[in-house]
Amino acid sequence: MFAAYFDCPGGPENLYMKEVMKPDPGEGEVLVKVSASALNRADLLQSRGKYPPPKGASDILGLEAAGRVAGLGPGCSGRWKVGDAAMALLSGGGQAQYVTVPEGLLMPIPKDMTFIQAAAIPEAWLTAFQLLHFVGKVQEGERVLIHAGASGVGMAAIQLVRLAKAIPIVTAGTQEKLEATANAGAAAGFNYKNEDFSEKVLEFTQGSGVDIILDCVGASYWEKNLNCLSTDGRWIIYGLLSGGEVHGDLLARLLSKRASIHTSLLRSRDKEASSGYQHCMQCWFSPQYKERLVRAFTEEVLPHFSSSRLQPLVDSVYPLHAIAEAHRAMEENKNIGKIVIEIPV
Repeated sequence: MFAAYFDCPGGPENLYMKEVMKPDPGEGEVLVKVSASALNRADLLQSRGKYPPPKGASDILGLEAAGRVAGLGPGCSGRWKVGDAAMALLSGGGQAQYVTVPEGLLMPIPKDMTFIQAAAIPEAWLTAFQLLHFVGKVQEGERVLIHAGASGVGMAAIQLVRLAKAIPIVTAGTQEKLEATANAGAAAGFNYKNEDFSEKVLEFTQGSGVDIILDCVGASYWEKNLNCLSTDGRWIIYGLLSGGEVHGDLLARLLSKRASIHTSLLRSRDKEASSGYQHCMQCWFSPQYKERLVRAFTEEVLPHFSSSRLQPLVDSVYPLHAIAEAHRAMEENKNIGKIVIEIPV
């Protein structure tokens, strides 16, 4: 089969389409013939040698895929049959013609949705759903600040906050991106490049601040985040685009607001119990975490795509042989929504 590949870590110029061995489904796994995958920041980091896949995962890029069931491994429960349209959250391997998936991580594709649209759902929407509900415990009426509001996770989070009857507030770096987030349902948006988002958030909330912050930026935002976080607020860190080294009295500021920091990396949670990343609730280490997350998302969120209440946003589509161009596009940080990779038949 063909797959996205790189011989040595580096920039987009090292990426190309290569013929590799087709995988065989193991115990409890489903073989999916992939029609579309999508690009994530983790793919950029992995291709540069900065984010290796978890132990036992495919070293092929791609954390999500949409296509049709092509085979069933031993021990499958019968929930899926050959030919079924499905999408999946992956630990790797999605940017290839075939991928094997534990059957518990497969989700049905909503009615009338294309494979291109479906490929834009698993990683971004499951991440946003996890951060808001499994980690942040968002409640009706709460105010949620979403950094990188026009990203795949950001656009999903805006819609999920609205679905929870809470109030989404975003930051983004261009007026075009702020307009896109407003169209998706953001109650307010601020350009982090030319205004102090913490002051604007406090002004918008009449001084009370936000209850939850979804932060993929990290170190450079810590003071502004704490400035506009409410008393007893939850600061959820799921990425470190600006690094992780903090200089300043973080703990005293955090303590003064009785606030809490939560951290989460969805990819590192393998099929069994995850280790190596500390979280605030011990139950997050329990077996089958991703399966429970996928099941909850399938039951509580997927039906709203069929009713058009929720919409995945695709920024652009690149064929697999243009994988280098897709990476360059993401590195330029101009995309609004997901960059999707179309897989050749």
